[in-house]
Amino acid sequence: MRNVLILGDSYSTYEGYIPEGYKTYYYLNGPDDVPAFRKINVEDTWWKQVLDLSGDNLLLNNSWSGSTIGYTGYDNVDCSKSNSFIYRFRQLRDSGFFKENVVDTVFMFGGTNDSWSDAPLGEIKLSDWEEQDLYFVLPAICYLTKSIKTELPDSNIYFLINTDIKTEIADCIKQCCANYGVTAIELENIEKECGHPTIRGMKSISRQVLDKYKNNSKIKEDTKR
Repeated sequence: MRNVLILGDSYSTYEGYIPEGYKTYYYLNGPDDVPAFRKINVEDTWWKQVLDLSGDNLLLNNSWSGSTIGYTGYDNVDCSKSNSFIYRFRQLRDSGFFKENVVDTVFMFGGTNDSWSDAPLGEIKLSDWEEQDLYFVLPAICYLTKSIKTELPDSNIYFLINTDIKTEIADCIKQCCANYGVTAIELENIEKECGHPTIRGMKSISRQVLDKYKNNSKIKEDTKR
């Protein structure tokens, strides 16, 4: 059994499975104004399907709906001390989470809100970052990927690349993964409503993740159920 950490946005949230106070997107029994497709069973989420088929343990699902990797959120809101991926990673690091827990696998699934929010892209920067650089999407992606790899050099790290995001962001993720020794999983053909995976979309994500993950894990053979 491997310990799994998820660092994500709305695609990886589920009520009751993310830290208290984090914004969720998927529910079992959400408010009356929540669309039906957002009310799904936790077993229908991509990450729960991966865990169920691998037999691995969810150490922490650190996902926040609407979050960006970099410091620039929607409407140019400063997320450097709130919900950005970088801030949440630093919280875990500075709290001693990585020293107190064995993290075998990391799934990063972000970049969607950086694309949708039209945050400034900047330019790819693979080292020597300054804090100001992290308000730009591309250097922020590089910084986060490198930081996680440095903090967890012996972990299997996967970066999921969503469909329908800016080409510059997808290409940056692939370049960073190649440069730092992280596995990129470029997703295809995800059924969505309002930009978010349906149950069928979640199933498609899980299958594509398992195609990569099973190469480094003892995955059960039945990945089609």
